Amino acid sequence: MFDLKEVKEAHTEVKTGADFPKYVQALITLGVKKYNTYVNDGHTLFFGEDDYQIQSERKYAKLTIANISDKERFKHFLKSHQRGQTDYPTFCNNAAATGVEKWTVDMSRMTCTYYDKLNNKMLEEQIPTP
Repeated sequence: MFDLKEVKEAHTEVKTGADFPKYVQALITLGVKKYNTYVNDGHTLFFGEDDYQIQSERKYAKLTIANISDKERFKHFLKSHQRGQTDYPTFCNNAAATGVEKWTVDMSRMTCTYYDKLNNKMLEEQIPTP
């Protein structure tokens, strides 16, 4: 099974949102099946085979998630991030401001799905192959 040290090593290769597909491929190689990242403090829960789970530490000071989600504004921020125009902290602040509570990356479906505070799906995207 994978451990947090291996996950962190894979993450060191991520400089912008444009590097995300390569990161997902590295996690698949480690045995990660799915993960949830929580925008409020950046911690992530990783899932593997046979109910295996590990949780990362928080990444930053607590953010306030907007009560009302703004899907269209979030899509604009996401596209900018995917083009490498924003760094991760900026993306997380933008996600919080537009009501994103978490995102789930599902390796079997190769999707990244963003959810609001009520667990409503705001956006689901296919993860491109690097």
